[in-house]
Amino acid sequence: MKIQVSCFATLSKYTPEDGQVELEEGATPDLVLDRLLIPREEVKIVFINGQHAGMNAVLKHGDRLGIFPAIGGG
Repeated sequence: MKIQVSCFATLSKYTPEDGQVELEEGATPDLVLDRLLIPREEVKIVFINGQHAGMNAVLKHGDRLGIFPAIGGG
Protein backbone atom coordinates (compact mmCIF):
# COMPACT_ATOMS: atom_id res chain seq x y z
CA MET A 1 0.00 0.00 0.00
CA LYS A 2 1.09 3.60 -0.52
CA ILE A 3 0.64 6.54 1.81
CA GLN A 4 1.45 10.23 1.47
CA VAL A 5 4.01 11.51 3.99
CA SER A 6 4.75 15.14 4.89
CA CYS A 7 7.35 16.09 7.47
CA PHE A 8 7.19 19.65 8.77
CA ALA A 9 9.56 22.34 10.08
CA THR A 10 12.92 20.88 11.16
CA LEU A 11 11.81 17.42 10.00
CA SER A 12 11.10 18.52 6.40
CA LYS A 13 14.42 17.05 5.24
CA TYR A 14 12.98 13.57 5.92
CA THR A 15 10.01 13.96 3.55
CA PRO A 16 10.35 11.39 0.75
CA GLU A 17 11.28 12.91 -2.62
CA ASP A 18 7.95 11.99 -4.20
CA GLY A 19 6.08 12.36 -0.90
CA GLN A 20 5.03 8.71 -0.85
CA VAL A 21 6.06 5.62 1.07
CA GLU A 22 5.28 2.04 0.13
CA LEU A 23 4.34 -0.04 3.19
CA GLU A 24 2.95 -3.45 4.04
CA GLU A 25 -0.63 -3.76 5.35
CA GLY A 26 -0.91 -3.08 9.08
CA ALA A 27 1.98 -0.57 9.10
CA THR A 28 2.04 2.21 11.71
CA PRO A 29 3.54 5.72 11.96
CA ASP A 30 6.23 4.18 14.16
CA LEU A 31 7.30 1.99 11.22
CA VAL A 32 7.35 5.03 8.92
CA LEU A 33 9.78 6.77 11.29
CA ASP A 34 12.05 3.72 11.03
CA ARG A 35 11.83 3.66 7.23
CA LEU A 36 12.63 7.35 6.90
CA LEU A 37 15.34 7.25 9.61
CA ILE A 38 13.58 9.95 11.65
CA PRO A 39 14.84 10.08 15.26
CA ARG A 40 11.85 9.47 17.56
CA GLU A 41 13.03 12.06 20.06
CA GLU A 42 12.56 14.73 17.38
CA VAL A 43 8.90 13.84 16.73
CA LYS A 44 6.26 15.49 18.90
CA ILE A 45 3.00 14.71 17.10
CA VAL A 46 1.62 12.81 14.13
CA PHE A 47 -1.59 13.29 12.18
CA ILE A 48 -3.34 10.79 9.93
CA ASN A 49 -5.70 12.44 7.46
CA GLY A 50 -5.69 15.62 9.55
CA GLN A 51 -6.55 13.88 12.84
CA HIS A 52 -4.17 13.49 15.79
CA ALA A 53 -3.00 9.87 15.96
CA GLY A 54 -0.79 7.64 18.06
CA MET A 55 2.42 6.04 16.88
CA ASN A 56 0.73 2.62 16.81
CA ALA A 57 -2.30 3.63 14.73
CA VAL A 58 -2.80 1.37 11.73
CA LEU A 59 -2.34 3.11 8.38
CA LYS A 60 -4.46 2.38 5.31
CA HIS A 61 -3.75 2.76 1.60
CA GLY A 62 -4.02 6.40 0.56
CA ASP A 63 -3.68 7.84 4.08
CA ARG A 64 -1.92 11.17 4.57
CA LEU A 65 0.61 11.12 7.42
CA GLY A 66 1.89 14.40 8.84
CA ILE A 67 4.91 14.32 11.13
CA PHE A 68 5.69 17.33 13.33
CA PRO A 69 8.52 18.24 15.71
CA ALA A 70 8.07 20.23 18.89
CA ILE A 71 7.62 23.83 17.76
CA GLY A 72 8.30 26.71 20.10
CA GLY A 73 7.38 30.30 19.76
CA GLY A 74 8.12 33.48 21.51
